[in-house]
Amino acid sequence: MAYLGYNHPRMLVLLFAAARAGAILVPLNWRLTAAEHRAILADCAPRYLVAEEEFAAHAKTLGVPLVPPAPPADGSRPEGCDDDPLLIVYTSGTTGRPKGAVLTQSALLWNGFNSIHAHDLSQSDHVLSALPMFHVGGLNNQTLPALQAGARVTLHPRFEAGRWLADVAARRPTLSLLVPAAMQAVISHPHWAQTDLSSLRLLNTGSMVVPRSLIRAFHARSIPVGQIYGCTETAPIATVLLREDAMRKEGSAGKPAAHCEVRIVQGEIQVRGPNVMRGYWNDAEATRAAFDGEWFRTGDLGRFDEEGFLWITGRAKDVIISGGENIHPAELENVLADCPAIAEAAVIGVPDPKWGEVPCACIVLRPGDHLTEAEVLGLFEDRLARYKHPRRIVFLENLPKNALGKVQREELRRRLGAA
Repeated sequence: MAYLGYNHPRMLVLLFAAARAGAILVPLNWRLTAAEHRAILADCAPRYLVAEEEFAAHAKTLGVPLVPPAPPADGSRPEGCDDDPLLIVYTSGTTGRPKGAVLTQSALLWNGFNSIHAHDLSQSDHVLSALPMFHVGGLNNQTLPALQAGARVTLHPRFEAGRWLADVAARRPTLSLLVPAAMQAVISHPHWAQTDLSSLRLLNTGSMVVPRSLIRAFHARSIPVGQIYGCTETAPIATVLLREDAMRKEGSAGKPAAHCEVRIVQGEIQVRGPNVMRGYWNDAEATRAAFDGEWFRTGDLGRFDEEGFLWITGRAKDVIISGGENIHPAELENVLADCPAIAEAAVIGVPDPKWGEVPCACIVLRPGDHLTEAEVLGLFEDRLARYKHPRRIVFLENLPKNALGKVQREELRRRLGAA
């Protein structure tokens, strides 16, 4: 079954019910367009869709029944077990086509153990969850592990900096999680300076290389900032920067989680552990390509320092992480390729003070054709979620390429930076 809605306790109830019954839950990113939702639903073919009221009209256009099916006529009741798939979480693929990472009940359980260790979680803790639970970050970094540990959870429907600050002051949580864009929004809020944040014994972050300025703003308020490194396919906790190391190792992704192994092969970070996905739904070829034996190939680049702390140095994959959301250039390039006036195009991430990075479309027009920036942006309407749209359009005479004709994205970034 699929779920479409803002954060709500009903989603957690559905997840636990699915686990009990041996069913699978597919959380849908509510920021996507109907076309993107239909592509995901066609791939995983859910029996039905549970939609919150705000998305009821949108859900009716997706072609999936909104009413649960009748129970089996024989009265039998399936029961789930550890090895059953429980979550399919869709993430952008290298071709721009979303891939569904399959996480088993056991993977979520072991990820929970990793989180309990990462946060020193106990029944006395209170987690404030504001990030979307359609991502493994919002669902599995703190929210599910808190319930696993017997802690209390305050759940926000969606992130709002003012509400987050108000609830830290009023509800006194001990733990919370913010991606860099959310950290920036909190720091920039007019109530930041006067809000009492003293209840927080740790703030965790992740999803990209985190700017030191954001970390130091919280450190200046005596709030240690830990980090969690991982991805959808690792459920996501692969490495953790613990509270006791947060100040002296600011910016590091920490050490391997309690029940994870991490290695670096030719610069690439690889992960092995019981929290790693089983594979991609209906995509054996992509699954084979994602693994080196038992090791999941993250596509990220990193190094270990002399104390064994991991530092992220870049991404072998070209994924753009904007405000905590993954955007693959191929998704945008596929849209641009459909325009007859465009001879070729490449999309890269460029730095942005608010979102970390944003997509920039570099376009070469066919001789004699003309397009305005507004016309290019119009190509993305109703095809991709708005957060995926380019924030910058650059018209070029040519794209830098290597001897094999492949676009040299780093050279493109260098040229734009120089300009």
